[in-house]
Amino acid sequence: MYLEAKETARLYKLLTEKLGNDTTEAMFKYIDNKTERSVEATIKTLATKDDLAKAIADVNDNIASSKYDLSNRIANSVKWSFIFWIGQAATTIGILFLILKK
Repeated sequence: MYLEAKETARLYKLLTEKLGNDTTEAMFKYIDNKTERSVEATIKTLATKDDLAKAIADVNDNIASSKYDLSNRIANSVKWSFIFWIGQAATTIGILFLILKK
């Protein structure tokens, strides 16, 4: 950190000698503002622990809802399959009785 400040001071001195005090000051302010805006924009796009926890909770809710829907669909399918097979067995037994009676 100390080396960076020393380099910045040296750069400021060199630029002041070449460009003048006002131009150097304006350039340093511009760089500072640009860097600050860039950092702020980066911070806004970063996810926090709370953001991740909320996303995980949403995914868990979606999974639970999907599990519930899937189990209901399976139960419905089993119920209708059972009804179909009972109907088929009854029809087959009825036809056998008709054939055997003759």
